[in-house]
Amino acid sequence: MKKVFTFIAVAVAATFVACGPSAEEQAKLEAEKKRIEDSIAAALNAAQSAAEDAAQTVDSAAKAAAEAASTASQAAQEATKK
Repeated sequence: MKKVFTFIAVAVAATFVACGPSAEEQAKLEAEKKRIEDSIAAALNAAQSAAEDAAQTVDSAAKAAAEAASTASQAAQEATKK
């Protein structure tokens, strides 16, 4: 009886090993993996570009605010001189 169960266990194990994905299925999985990687890379590039654009906008706003403060300071100094 032990030999029968051992034989069945070996047969089941061999069946699991033999039922792996076919070459076609592996190719489909690799193609899907590549598509996902490309999609993630594109999303990261878009996010980085948007972040750079936002940083430029913030820098421009900060520069404009500094210039306005400088102009206001100069105007206040001239007003106190008169």
